[in-house]
Amino acid sequence: MLSPTTLEAAFERVTDYWSPKVIGQVNDQLLKAAKLKGELVWHAHDGEDELFYIVKGSLRIEFEDGPIDLEKGDFLTVPKGVRHNPVAHEECWVLLIEPASTKHTGDEMTSRTRSLEDQLG
Repeated sequence: MLSPTTLEAAFERVTDYWSPKVIGQVNDQLLKAAKLKGELVWHAHDGEDELFYIVKGSLRIEFEDGPIDLEKGDFLTVPKGVRHNPVAHEECWVLLIEPASTKHTGDEMTSRTRSLEDQLG
């Protein structure tokens, strides 16, 4: 049987910054809840677009041609192949929508990089 959930309840599963959790799926697109604070890493997703929807707080996404600031309720799709670096000065809640094939930090590996298995847990 189908049952609804709230974004608030989905974000309760997220206990660590920069460690997204898969909260749903639509065809081959995953919906991920992430809490962000600080800076991630410059990276790109060569074959996938990535949508950021700001649920709480604000987020700056740095691009090679300048930053874009997002506030609660804003969303932005980062096109495939575009290098970007998310930065949250205070805690920010983000709903990510991206294909299941998307690597967390593209080809960049850091201590914050999470595998899909980590994100499903």
